[in-house]
Amino acid sequence: MTQPSGGADSPATPSDGERRALAAVEATGIPYVVTRHGPVSSLEEAAAQRGVRPHDIVKTLVVRRGEDDFLLVLVPGDRRFSWAKLRALLGTSRLSMPDADGAFAATGYVRGTITPFGSSTAWPVVADLSVRGRQVSLGAGAHGVAVTVSGDDLVRVLDAQVADVADDDVPVDATAGGARG
Repeated sequence: MTQPSGGADSPATPSDGERRALAAVEATGIPYVVTRHGPVSSLEEAAAQRGVRPHDIVKTLVVRRGEDDFLLVLVPGDRRFSWAKLRALLGTSRLSMPDADGAFAATGYVRGTITPFGSSTAWPVVADLSVRGRQVSLGAGAHGVAVTVSGDDLVRVLDAQVADVADDDVPVDATAGGARG
């Protein structure tokens, strides 16, 4: 279920990350659409290239709970996740985000391409409540590659824990690069 799009900046051949992510999506059996576009410099630009609203882009964040213990957090691209809400949900007082090397070691994906699909380890997933009930677009293992799926399907196939983890009062600065995937 591929819809190639994008211009001259689109990759001619898929990367290993893209192949792994798309194979993992395909293996779930859920309907999806692939969008390929060149580099983007803002959330709004990424949304326009993908044909969605900025709120419909879902970013995948790697959070460390402890030594070699991570989880993936899915939140709308135009929102930050709330450390306080996530700590309360998980019943812990200590969480952190790994550096780029740590995120790569945990997922097999470089920052900006991280997706729960095809991660080198199947970490637990926490999805913000807002992911349900709509179509969402998330990274697919390579810069400028995304998949659009039903948020309900996403939650189901990832066996994601759904909770209010977005800090709705703190929108992300759309030019801060939160959607470069």
